[in-house]
Amino acid sequence: MIVIYVILLFVLMIFPHELGHFIAAKACRVQVNEFAFGMGPALFKKQGKETLYSIRAVPLGGYCAMEGEDTDESSDNPKAFNNKKWWQKIIILISGAGMNVLIAVLALTAISAVYGMTTTVIDEVTDGSPAMEAGIEAGDEVIAVGGDEVENWNDVGTYIAENTDSDGKVDITVSGDSGERTVTVTPEETDGRLTVGITCQVSHNVFKAVANGASGAWNMTVMMVDAFKQLFASGDFVNQVSGPVGIVSAVSETSTYGGIYYVYLVALISLNLAIINLLPFPALDGGRIIFVIIRLITGKAITDKMEGTVHMIGMMCLLGLFVFVTYNDIVRLFQ
Repeated sequence: MIVIYVILLFVLMIFPHELGHFIAAKACRVQVNEFAFGMGPALFKKQGKETLYSIRAVPLGGYCAMEGEDTDESSDNPKAFNNKKWWQKIIILISGAGMNVLIAVLALTAISAVYGMTTTVIDEVTDGSPAMEAGIEAGDEVIAVGGDEVENWNDVGTYIAENTDSDGKVDITVSGDSGERTVTVTPEETDGRLTVGITCQVSHNVFKAVANGASGAWNMTVMMVDAFKQLFASGDFVNQVSGPVGIVSAVSETSTYGGIYYVYLVALISLNLAIINLLPFPALDGGRIIFVIIRLITGKAITDKMEGTVHMIGMMCLLGLFVFVTYNDIVRLFQ
């Protein structure tokens, strides 16, 4: 099962990325010579009007080979990538990362829809609890705690802890069949935290799940960008990153905790791939976008051959980094 999880993860990381390039290229009328699912020897081929579609032996990703994308010499074909307008090139280059972001949003949306999302509406009030004694009922919506407006269920516990006064009391404003009202509750200490004996309703609304998936992907992106900044600032970036071996190890560990953690890992790695691909480094999509902008400004000062050479050097550096992080991952396995 771990092998299946790993293969599925790599497919969800790489194939949608290349599919994003393919869809954008077709939309911009760029000639795609081959679009492949998988790598290695071809198991199936079908020639379309201008594109060869293939399924290859190793189901780890895929690729989108565009006319005039990686050649040293300019192509005279008007449908070649290098002959398209600058904004079309950027759309094509950024679409790969865009698909990785979409995968992350869909993964987080699935988690929200299947496992549910907390709401501020009370589901149950424990018999004999402080909330029941104060007159709070199931179906009431928590509006504020101690005067602080509640936006999500996590706020309830946080504000109870922050706003309980020296007499051990806190005001809770709720809205329900009895209208909006404010009651005074005396929280009890349970496992080191203050509680009042209420649980929340869980929503499986699809539209809310989509919104939750999008906001979750955004929050995850912000956290990862901050983590990247800290890694670069630490001066030990190379020794702290992981490659395929590290990903396999993460899948192995995550799969023991259940499906929700695996899906969350899919979202996390997909967003990682999107961010890394947009870094302004040669051979990456971000580096290619930088060249599109530079060449727009400088005109013909930089040729396709010069750009191709820079990307080739960048690719060699990335391959060297790949070997190094793989070595580090293997060393970590035996530590």
